[in-house]
Amino acid sequence: MERTKHMKSILEELFDGNIYPDESIISKDPEYWPLNQKIPDTMEAWREKLSNDDYLALEELLDIRFQIDHMHSASSFMYGFKLGTMIMIEVLAGEGELVKGN
Repeated sequence: MERTKHMKSILEELFDGNIYPDESIISKDPEYWPLNQKIPDTMEAWREKLSNDDYLALEELLDIRFQIDHMHSASSFMYGFKLGTMIMIEVLAGEGELVKGN
């Protein structure tokens, strides 16, 4: 791929803060969007059922769950990136050739 004068490298974009993997990854699972659309409706149903204090406690619980999910996603991304890098190093170093007997 030939870059034009206006295109920055991935490293430049990363350094400049223009790449946001967490915001760019969207599930391609067909069930993702229908499930995602249920969240506001379900939250509204709970808002109507619970007292204000109980609803705030539920929101706090969901915020904690979001933080945990974010930590897990970050760890998964870093692990995957490191694994991919190690695979590339192995490929470039010619180790573990795919041909039997080498």
